[in-house]
Amino acid sequence: MSVQALPAAPIAATPEPVTLSAADHRFIHRITGWNVGIAIAALTIGLWIGVLQGLEHTGLDLYKYLAPGIKTYYQGLTIHGVLNALVWTTFFIIGFFTFVVANSLQRPFRYPWLQTAALVVMTAGLLLAAYPLFANLASVLYTFYPPMLADWTFYLGLTLVVVGSWMAGWGFLFTYGAWRRENPGVRTPFLALGALITMVLWQLATLGVAAEILFLLLPGALAVALENAGLIAMGSMDWAKSADPLLSRSLFWYFGHPLVYFWLLPAYLSWYGMLPAQTNGKMFSEPLARLVFWLFLVLSVPVGFHHQYTDPGIPQVWKFIHATLTLSLAFPSLLTAFTVTASLEIGARARGGKGYFGWIRKLNWGNPSYTAQNLAAILFAFGGISGITNASYNMNMVVHNTSWVPGHFHLTVGSATTLTFFGILYWLLPKLTGKKLFTPGMALAQAWTWFFGMILFANSYHLLGLHYSAPRRSALGAAPYVLPEWRPFLLESAVGIALLFISATLFFAVVAGTVFLPGRKLEKPVEMPVAEPVSKEPAPAWLDTWWPWLNGAIALIILSYAPMLFQLIRDAQAIPFAPRVW
Repeated sequence: MSVQALPAAPIAATPEPVTLSAADHRFIHRITGWNVGIAIAALTIGLWIGVLQGLEHTGLDLYKYLAPGIKTYYQGLTIHGVLNALVWTTFFIIGFFTFVVANSLQRPFRYPWLQTAALVVMTAGLLLAAYPLFANLASVLYTFYPPMLADWTFYLGLTLVVVGSWMAGWGFLFTYGAWRRENPGVRTPFLALGALITMVLWQLATLGVAAEILFLLLPGALAVALENAGLIAMGSMDWAKSADPLLSRSLFWYFGHPLVYFWLLPAYLSWYGMLPAQTNGKMFSEPLARLVFWLFLVLSVPVGFHHQYTDPGIPQVWKFIHATLTLSLAFPSLLTAFTVTASLEIGARARGGKGYFGWIRKLNWGNPSYTAQNLAAILFAFGGISGITNASYNMNMVVHNTSWVPGHFHLTVGSATTLTFFGILYWLLPKLTGKKLFTPGMALAQAWTWFFGMILFANSYHLLGLHYSAPRRSALGAAPYVLPEWRPFLLESAVGIALLFISATLFFAVVAGTVFLPGRKLEKPVEMPVAEPVSKEPAPAWLDTWWPWLNGAIALIILSYAPMLFQLIRDAQAIPFAPRVW
C-alpha cells in the first residue's frame, strides 16, 4: 500500500509594505497641527495665569486688573495647573507622536478615522472641563482631592480628554501592528518604539485616575447636580455623595507620578533620537536608548506612595517599597545623561571641537531648536537632583508641602518638558506650514530668557521651602505669616517671572509669525531630524520584544499596589463631600 504525500500547507505571504502618499502626509500634518494648536492655546492662558500667580506671591495682586474673571487665588491656581500640566502636555504629545509614529514607520495610519475621533473626543472633553474651570465651579486644584467636589462637567471633561488620548494611542498601536506584519524580523525604528512605549505607559498609568473619577468623584458630583436641578429627591443618592479621601489620594498618585514620565519621555525621545542630528552627531548607543525606555515602562507606575509619606493610613513597608522603586528610576535618567552627552560630543567634535570641554562651544548653539532642548536638559539635571530629595523619606520630611515642590516641578514639566517642546516646535512648525521660522534670533532669545528666568524662579522657591518652610498652594501675598527673611527670595522669583514672561511673549510671537505671516516660504522642505546610530549593528532582539517588558510592568504594578489597594478598599470610610466654599 503506497502512502500518498499530503500537499504542503500554503505559506502565508507577507503583506506588501504600504508607504506614505501625499494625501497621507496632509492628513498627518492636519491632525498634528490641530493637536499642537490646541496645546499652544491652552498654554497661552495657563502661562498668563501662572505669571499672575507668581506675582501674587510677591504682593502684586493683579488679578482684578488683568484677569477680572478669576474670582479667587485658588481658581487661578487650578486653571494654571490643569491647562499647563494636563492640557498643554497631553495635546502636544499626541500631536508630536502622530507625526513621529507615521514618519518613523513610513506608513499611513491603519485607521485614520480613529486619530480624527481621538482629536474630537479630546477637544470635546477640554471644552466641557473648561466651563466649570472658568465659571469657578471646579476650584479644586490640579490634584482635586476629596472631600472637595467640583461640578460634574469638570470630571466628565477630564475623562473624555483621557479617553481621547487612549484612542490616539490605540491608533498608533494598530498602525504598528500593520507595520510589523509587513516587516517581519525588522527592528522597530527607535523613534516609533519610544513613542509607542510612552503611550502604553500612559494607558497603564491613567487607570488609577480613571477609577478615582468614575467610581468615587463623578457619581457624587452627578448626584449633587441632579438634586440641585430637582430631578431627584433630596437625599435619594446620599450613598454617592461621599468618598474615602485616602483611597482617592492613592488612586490619584497611582497616576500622578507616572504622569511625570509621560511628560518627560517625549523629551527623552527627542534628546536621544533627534537632537544629535541637529548638531552633526550620532546616537552613541541605540541599545542603551531602547533599554532606558523599557526601564521607564517597567518602573514608572509603582512609585505613587512616595507622594504619601505623611499619610498615616499607608504602612511604612509600602512607603519603603515605593521609595526604593522611585530611586531606581534615577538609573535610566543617569544612563540618559551619559549617552545623550556622548551623542552630542560626537557631533561637536565632528564640527571641530577639541579638548575636554572645548567641544561644548562647537555645539549648534545658533540653532534655536537645538539650543532650547540643550538648555532644557541642563535645567532637568537640577530638577532630577531635587526629585531624588523628594523621593528620600527623611529629606522629604523637610520639604514636604513647601514651595520646594513647585520649584522642583517647574524644573521638570516647566523646563525639561516645556522648553524641549518649544525646541521641537521650532522645526515642526516650519515642517507643518512650509514657512521659514519667524526670526530665529528671537527664538534663540526666547530659549535663553526661559533658561535664566527658570533658574531664578526655581532657585528662590527651592530655598524658601528648604530654609523657611514657605508653604505651597497658599496665597502668600495675602498671608500674615510672611517673614522679612523671605523678601529677598520673593524678589528673586519676581525677576525670574519677569524673564519668563518676556520669554513666553517671544515664543508666542515666533509661533504667530511663523503660522500667520504671509510669504516667507521655505526654499527646501524641513525634514524630521533622525539621529543615526554609531553602530550599524541592529539592536538585540530582546530590546525589540514587548512581552517580557509589558508583563514585567504589569506584574510589578500588581505586586506593589494590589495588596494595599485591597486593604484601602476593605477599610474605606465614606466621608461626605464638603460644601463648596468658593
